[in-house]
Amino acid sequence: MFSAETYAKRRAELRRRIGSGLILLPGNGESPMNYPNNAYSYRQDSTFAYFFGHSLPALAGVIDADSGAEALYGDDFTVDDIIWMGPQPSVADLAAEVGVAQSKPMAALAADLRHAVAQGRKVHYLPPYRGETTLQVSQLLGIVPAMVHDRMSLDLLFAVAEMREVKSAEELACIEEAFDIGYRMHTTAMRMCRPGRTEQEIAGAVDGVAKSFGTGVSFATILSQHGEVLHNHDHSGTLESGRLLLCDAGGEHTNGYVSDHTRTYPVNGRFTQKQRDIYEIVLAAHDNAAAAVRPEMMYTEYSDAAFRTIIEGLKALDIVRGSVDDALEAGAGYLFMPHGLGHGIGMDVHDCENIGERSFPMDEFEERAKASACCITRPFWRLREGTVLSDEPGIYFVPALIDKFRAEGKCKGIVNYEKLESYRDFGGIRLEDDLIVTAAGAKVVGDRTIPIKVEDVEAIVGRE
Repeated sequence: MFSAETYAKRRAELRRRIGSGLILLPGNGESPMNYPNNAYSYRQDSTFAYFFGHSLPALAGVIDADSGAEALYGDDFTVDDIIWMGPQPSVADLAAEVGVAQSKPMAALAADLRHAVAQGRKVHYLPPYRGETTLQVSQLLGIVPAMVHDRMSLDLLFAVAEMREVKSAEELACIEEAFDIGYRMHTTAMRMCRPGRTEQEIAGAVDGVAKSFGTGVSFATILSQHGEVLHNHDHSGTLESGRLLLCDAGGEHTNGYVSDHTRTYPVNGRFTQKQRDIYEIVLAAHDNAAAAVRPEMMYTEYSDAAFRTIIEGLKALDIVRGSVDDALEAGAGYLFMPHGLGHGIGMDVHDCENIGERSFPMDEFEERAKASACCITRPFWRLREGTVLSDEPGIYFVPALIDKFRAEGKCKGIVNYEKLESYRDFGGIRLEDDLIVTAAGAKVVGDRTIPIKVEDVEAIVGRE
């Protein structure tokens, strides 16, 4: 946690941006895995944690944007709770730790909100991403669950996104600390990689590192010899010589900030020439995108630097023909990299994605999104000094996508489909690091580099 002053300043700034009404920020509760007392690993709502600091379940915060009054709602532990969980701080103590003067039992929250609504005051809340929170907001405000999303506060959504996107110096220090967990995770996977080992064994070790040095993984680990499957969580394979292993994994530090990195390497420790050719293109795209970053540039310019590098590299291998512009116009970029170049990084591995374009359609808010230009709508995202984002280009040979493009006549005369036949079993390569946008350009997060150059990768893979 940060100081009480940090959280108080954040809440004051949020209050200033919202102007009037009540701001409701519910924390997450625990979620049963198979019966009530056996819960999934707990994760606090990031926005609640950003403004109220605490990672304990069953809390809620309210800020009165008119008067400045603040309250933390929650219930103190009973003796029965203490028997199982041990002594715990009171809600009043928790509130004081983050500079909140008033604490109340959770039962008071509904009455306080209903009183505000009866007075005609607006209650601002974010669109919930959990069913439990949707039901909670529904009950608190007396609206049917189907209406909860429609009545969210657009003002609060953009205010939170804009504030969380630009990281303070103390937040950047936390992200640098989170990098160390990612470094340990990825170098562990690299050293364990060798023919005959199972994907499950390596994935389990990677996840264990995250738990040993932080609170756990920042997202479900992707580790597979089928790198062409973008979010491949199947770890049932046995490593085979001659194939590539892709590991996309990150850890969450106890301070709540996360890392996200990807490396791809040969199972037997040596790239074939064919693998190296594609790898070097992806690495060039990774490096060129990072070098292109400048504060106030559009995300689309950053992304374009990677896509152009990829197409240029594939042209040199005669997989793509013609001009780069024609290839991109025809959709060849999507054929080989069917995902965006990056996303925000912070307290979430896709920072603020719960309130962004990949959680619900933003079309009706397009003008507001353009004016805000923050990370939740990438087509309108303008990079700011203090923004942290991923740099993760890739080249993937997806047989189903290749067949679809060819059958529909897409990229005819541009993509050399005959040449592509020899890549159908290639898989995919992705390389990812996290960048901090600075006044001069971009800084790669971390005090060292997870091995990424061919010679460095080959020097570590299989060297337990």
